[in-house]
Amino acid sequence: MANIEANKGVVTQINVFAVTPENQQALIELLIESAQSVCELPGWISASIHKSADGTRVVNYAQAESMEAQERIVASLRANGFLERNKRLGEAHPGLYEVVYTLTR
Repeated sequence: MANIEANKGVVTQINVFAVTPENQQALIELLIESAQSVCELPGWISASIHKSADGTRVVNYAQAESMEAQERIVASLRANGFLERNKRLGEAHPGLYEVVYTLTR
């Protein structure tokens, strides 16, 4: 389960994909398959997939315990062809982040 807390050292990858509406669902299904393929790796925490209402974006919010775990996860995804398959469905804009503040009610 995603746990968004500040200053915990968790590595968060936020990847915003630009897609055509006809590719949105296919990319979502591929990202689900990708997450399921790595969820047992040491250090994997969570993946949360979001879709835009207009069909032109998919956002993957993924968490890992450390940079080492993040690198292991990406290496597995690359080796199993998931990153290449993602490119066929949308244009990725990934970034790595650390949560520095949250406010909840």
